[in-house]
Amino acid sequence: MISSNQMDFMMILSLIFSVATGYFIFVPEPLKPKYYYKSQNSSGISEFLPYAILVVLIFILMDSQTAISNFLGLNPSRNYDQYMLILEGNEVSHFQSLATPMLTYFSGVIYLLGFSFLLLFTFVALLCTRNTEALKEYVIAFTLIYLAAYPFYIFFPVDVTGNVLPGMIPLLYQLNPAILRIVTICDPSLNNCFPSLHAALSVMTTLFILFRTNLSRYKIFAVGTTIFILFAILYLGIHWITDMIGGIILAFIAYFIATRIFKTRFKDEDISLYMR
Repeated sequence: MISSNQMDFMMILSLIFSVATGYFIFVPEPLKPKYYYKSQNSSGISEFLPYAILVVLIFILMDSQTAISNFLGLNPSRNYDQYMLILEGNEVSHFQSLATPMLTYFSGVIYLLGFSFLLLFTFVALLCTRNTEALKEYVIAFTLIYLAAYPFYIFFPVDVTGNVLPGMIPLLYQLNPAILRIVTICDPSLNNCFPSLHAALSVMTTLFILFRTNLSRYKIFAVGTTIFILFAILYLGIHWITDMIGGIILAFIAYFIATRIFKTRFKDEDISLYMR
């Protein structure tokens, strides 16, 4: 039996290896930095530090969800599953009619590693190709998604479908007990369903890859991976169809805000500095 520590080590090692492999496969040779550089047109580490700190603060916020709920005196057993049942019934259970051991393991890998790789490698790719504007927008969109989803997780918790619908099984958590222990670190009650962060973040990331990069091979990979992620969150008995739709809508909103409103603000600030 694999322990949670062993699972963490395996995931970290897999991510390091996959990111290194992705760099050689998806980043074209002309875009790869040949040497360490620092010129007037290149950004130093200090410029990205606030954005890195922002991401860390978001993860701390997610990890503090139970403490915040307790501080607000919210009932830990409350849920809004009945509204999901009214909206869509048990339609999501049809996805598990396709269940096979191989499909379950594949979906588990996509859910855990494919999703993590997509988010992490996109950050690395934008950094390595010196796409600083898109990198800042990407972090802002990432933050907006978490901040928008967080109140729902606190005040309107919805349980995973595998624990609610008859005949629906939480396949991901049955793959190995270590997976369940890892997931419950940030989602102790398994009720952070609406909106789906896996749907929101993967779709948002793919939008950046498609429209803010020139990585043609990575675009194909990102689209395929995102489609499999959207399938996996339903098939594995985690999310409702409504969760997925809400996550996709949130992804487009966050992408629009980050690339339009913030982009205009950055340009205005640059003009103001230039005119001084």
